[in-house]
Amino acid sequence: MSKDFILPDIGEGIVECEIVEWLVQEGDTIKEDQPVVDVMTDKALVQIPAKDDGVVAKLYYKQGDIAKVHEPLFAVTEDADDADVARSSTAGEPESANSAETKDAKAEPAKSESSSSVTDFILPDIGEGIVECEIVEWQVKEGDTIEEDQPVVDVMTDKALVQIPAKEHGVVEKLYYKQGDIAKVHEPLFAVRVEGDADQAAGASAAADQTTSKTESEQTAAEPGHAAVPQAARQGKAIASPAVRRRARELDVDISQVEGSGAKGRVMKEDVEQFVARSSTTGQAQTTPASSAETSKPTATIGGKHTEAIRGVKAAMAKAMTESVRTIPHFTYADEFDLTAIMALQKQLKERYKDEGVRITMMPFFIKALSLALKEFPIMNAQVNDDCTEVTYFDDHNIGMAVDTKIGLLVPNVKQVQNKSLIDVANEVTRLTQAAREGRVAQEDMKGGTISISNIGVIGGTVATPIINKPEAAIVALGKVQELPRFDANGNVVARKLMTVSWSGDHRIIDGGTIARFNKRWQEFLEDPTSMLVHMV
Repeated sequence: MSKDFILPDIGEGIVECEIVEWLVQEGDTIKEDQPVVDVMTDKALVQIPAKDDGVVAKLYYKQGDIAKVHEPLFAVTEDADDADVARSSTAGEPESANSAETKDAKAEPAKSESSSSVTDFILPDIGEGIVECEIVEWQVKEGDTIEEDQPVVDVMTDKALVQIPAKEHGVVEKLYYKQGDIAKVHEPLFAVRVEGDADQAAGASAAADQTTSKTESEQTAAEPGHAAVPQAARQGKAIASPAVRRRARELDVDISQVEGSGAKGRVMKEDVEQFVARSSTTGQAQTTPASSAETSKPTATIGGKHTEAIRGVKAAMAKAMTESVRTIPHFTYADEFDLTAIMALQKQLKERYKDEGVRITMMPFFIKALSLALKEFPIMNAQVNDDCTEVTYFDDHNIGMAVDTKIGLLVPNVKQVQNKSLIDVANEVTRLTQAAREGRVAQEDMKGGTISISNIGVIGGTVATPIINKPEAAIVALGKVQELPRFDANGNVVARKLMTVSWSGDHRIIDGGTIARFNKRWQEFLEDPTSMLVHMV
């Protein structure tokens, strides 16, 4: 039997995505969890896996098209007979009118004899690699009438708080979980009673939305270009996320004419806005008389403003930081480190391992030295439960590092630093940083952090009051390195490379004395690299 694969929720607030690359073709045999297609959202590049074994019967979108969440993405046959039909269909034989009607009949849900039917809402994929989530709060109760896209429940994953919306209009028949329960992806979350007329209206609306989406993408590709058309446009499609395409439509810009500054020519929002600015300037110059230079001055805009929705990583960060400040009593401790010696060592090792492809920055030193200090102060690598009745100590030092990316702040962590060499840590830092900046961080790399480092110094800050990455107990912000005068042991003024570190700790389990002594030990390892090397595995 052939059935449609419905594009699941792929991130909070995301309603559409761009088809980047199909990893299968019509007629291919696929297995459960096999990657089927890469899609680009406003947040990141996401890989959609198959839910069942079968044969791909139909791909509903082409590369570059915009697909809608909760609508069919591709069709798959599950039994051998239908599989043979799918293969013969993709071999070049056109579908007859009768076969098309048969397909439509199969795709239509069976009508019940009564005017309403009860269907289960299946918990969709809510993030790459996430298989379960905790029910935080139901926004509705049994018997409530709900509308399409109305928030129904808040759930917590390993990454963020996610709000699950309703797919259609109806009445909540049954909630299958209570607050605090663990719900499984691809299993029923709640049941909803849908009226027959509502079913038909929802189907018509979905079909109209899909037609509109495809029409818009086709029009974008079909619009004629100017002489200087970018490479991506000449090939037929501009590479851009749905948010960028939406911004281009708002500004009445043919996105195929915009040259992208992103990876592989991807068009960014800034590219669209700069294209508009250049077009405005060019148009004004052509209509301005040469003898009247003063009239060519741009008119200043006064009182303008615009509003943008907070979505994706930024929305998740906003919720997580608010929850951290609300539930954790923060306190801050700062001190000054002399990095003169270890920066000299870093420079030597950087040259030594450059030809081997190992990129050694200062971050691996900070991470490894922090792990050595954690061995002596395990409370800094611990976590307390919400009602502060238990403390859990972790043997593994999974040290997170905040990475500032175009999609927001991501905090992947280097796993089991206590068992890694400095070179191992350096390779992990390079891998995670590149993955974060490309928006391809795996869920496993984001989970299980025990303490975090935020490097504000790369931007230029000196002192900060960082917010703890809950449920961790501490976070440190690294300031910029400054060459400043200091007195040596003989009273002479010398130039030293100094950096201020700023700690925030969970005052429920960490006191000022503990964090001061811990920081002092970390400082000793960094200021005397020999002592750090002696303690390494």
